[in-house]
Amino acid sequence: MTDHPTLPAPRIDRRAALRRSAALLGGLACLPAGAGPAGSTAAAEPTPPTHDMSAFPAHWHGSERISLLVYPGFTALDLVGPQYMLAGLMGAKLQLVAKTREPVRSDTGLVVVPDVSFEDSFERPDILFVPGGGQGTLDAMRDARTVAYVRERGRAAGQQVSVCTGSLLLGMAGLLKGRRATSHWITHGVLADLGAQPVHERVVADGPLLTGAGVSAGLDLGLALVAQRRDRLYAESLQLLAEYAPEPPFQAGRPDTAPPQARALMETMMRGLVAEMRSEATRAQ
Repeated sequence: MTDHPTLPAPRIDRRAALRRSAALLGGLACLPAGAGPAGSTAAAEPTPPTHDMSAFPAHWHGSERISLLVYPGFTALDLVGPQYMLAGLMGAKLQLVAKTREPVRSDTGLVVVPDVSFEDSFERPDILFVPGGGQGTLDAMRDARTVAYVRERGRAAGQQVSVCTGSLLLGMAGLLKGRRATSHWITHGVLADLGAQPVHERVVADGPLLTGAGVSAGLDLGLALVAQRRDRLYAESLQLLAEYAPEPPFQAGRPDTAPPQARALMETMMRGLVAEMRSEATRAQ
């Protein structure tokens, strides 16, 4: 993206302008100006923004506290897509949360560094976000501390949000009983085992619960959540900034449009994992 020439600076607070500019660039919405992760103080004042923010209405600035869970073996795109959208919420504070502040490796080897541990995370977040995964999610379903964190913070949160098999962790924490929810298409049976009502849709809302389907649906969920928290124009502007206009080379992204051979391959590959997830869900119930 190419920046426009600098326009005359609007008569607004410089620090507020910096925060808003950084937010809409998908960067540091979770940080006060001049601060780094976990409240650390930066050595120097950030460079003033070159973007004209004067046309942005004042009501677009919020104050959400958003906790995003990470755990060993999570799927990176489940997290990164929604995190990009949520980081664009002007005024919001985001934190990556894990058992400890040690680096966490995703299922494809991408490593992220949490901002806070379970104990130091927001006690009453406005949004608790849970990504999914494969074996990593199954391990998390079996981990008492992780499930307890999701249960405690999920009950305290204003909104519970997940992508892909992250909804199974919400279910293990008892947050899906009787509620409409989605997950990766291959794990809808596990949702039912956890007492949810599986829905084959890209993004499903049930009161404060918002769940997304597999992996790439996190981008759609993120935009839907931004529209909820601000308005449609805000979400559309962020979508344009991200140039999110998918045109996949194949139409195999859903089980009903994929070639039967591709679906059979995936079902065979995932059969053992899904069986273990269903066993764990049944045990938890």
